[in-house]
Amino acid sequence: MVSIMNEALELDVGHKVLEIGSGSGWHASTIAEIVAPSDVPEERQGHVYTVEIIPRLADFARRNIEKAGYDDRVTIIHGDGSEGYPKEAPYDRIVVTAAAPRVPSPLKEQLKPGGAMVIPVGSISFYQTLLRIRRKNDKYLEEDLGGVAFVPLVGKHGHEI
Repeated sequence: MVSIMNEALELDVGHKVLEIGSGSGWHASTIAEIVAPSDVPEERQGHVYTVEIIPRLADFARRNIEKAGYDDRVTIIHGDGSEGYPKEAPYDRIVVTAAAPRVPSPLKEQLKPGGAMVIPVGSISFYQTLLRIRRKNDKYLEEDLGGVAFVPLVGKHGHEI
């Protein structure tokens, strides 16, 4: 699923990426390898910002990302990912690794014109649709990438649990 989502994002060197749901830090590390490879000059490298709502998972991701050597290219934030991370917006790409009941408006607003977001949307009962959303100025074009099963997105713009 990580590979499918990364391919759907159409990542490139230099992209600034927001990930919602850090988990173990694995997905953020794979993104960092694409947008900020170590063999590219620092000024051309992108960056990954990843937001995790569960404190112990944020700590777990931080430790794993440090061990893997990506801590200079990945910033872990403990917070409500359903609200994005406006401090560093706008983003070239946004990836959400938990299913939202609908696409959170703060995430749409934090996406750059010309940017893309990949997000599972649907019910809490482990069947959702993976959407790719492309921002064309003030319009958002949705593309259905197929059925998926993710844990629910929680927070202000997530599922009520």
